[in-house]
Amino acid sequence: MKDFVSLLDYSHQELVQILDRADMLRTLWQQNQMPPTLSNHQIGLWFFGNGFRNRLAFEIGARAMGGQIAYIPGDLGVQEPLEDIGYYLENWFSLLVVRAARHEDLVYLARHTRIPVINARTNFSHPCEIMGDLQFIRQQRGRLDGLKVVFVGEASNLCMSWFEAATRFPIHVTQVAPTEYLADESVIHQLNAQAMGTVTCHTSLEAVIVGADVVYTDCWPKTQDTATKEHIRNLFLPYQVTEHHLLQLRPSSFFLPCPPVTRGEEVSVKAMQSLLCRNYEAKEYLLHSQNAIMEMVAIRF
Repeated sequence: MKDFVSLLDYSHQELVQILDRADMLRTLWQQNQMPPTLSNHQIGLWFFGNGFRNRLAFEIGARAMGGQIAYIPGDLGVQEPLEDIGYYLENWFSLLVVRAARHEDLVYLARHTRIPVINARTNFSHPCEIMGDLQFIRQQRGRLDGLKVVFVGEASNLCMSWFEAATRFPIHVTQVAPTEYLADESVIHQLNAQAMGTVTCHTSLEAVIVGADVVYTDCWPKTQDTATKEHIRNLFLPYQVTEHHLLQLRPSSFFLPCPPVTRGEEVSVKAMQSLLCRNYEAKEYLLHSQNAIMEMVAIRF
């Protein structure tokens, strides 16, 4: 596999190898002994929209491993056809890291260039983010087998990548949200057909949070319309993770609200102050998991 677009493109063993290498790179980072595995590699960062954490982690990691970084301006396929852009870029770069508004644009670009493309987030999936979280959880917990994840939020890109993770690892992921924001049943059926773990949906946070090893939140759906915004608030307020919910978890559980976090919406202020809230230290692992992904596709290429 040339690219890193979806967790579904890789086997369980391959993803475990990435996590193992990420652990090794973390140790080397702490020892200030990063390997020059990306030397002589020109890496293009093409980011649509926000997301400074992933972008900075990619840039810092690539430079630490000897890579040369250049930023690509503009949006994908707006002024020129994507296939033209892909063919041009392969003349100068050996690796592209792309954050795209539309998943199909990233897939199309990857198909029309000979160099590897890494998915730094699309509207459909966010595999690098989840790999970093999995590395953190495994490092803290010692294993991933049997992990119970409660994902609180709409069927977003983060949710889909957690679902994909459940097909490649023996983990159990439950999305909890208002009915109209749950993942399609057909998608759940397709994922469970190939899952090492399980994928489920529920509408009651109280019913699923007890026994969770990880509670993961995403931001509420965004809109500029005032009436729709109020409707969303009324729908999602019962799903706000509070200190009350976290008190039902074991001391060994993790609360990982994905940034950017909006206190008073998907999380309460006191929930963010809980000892179970580990999101700041968890995001350290973005650097190491993304380094392992860059290294893997660069070496394969």
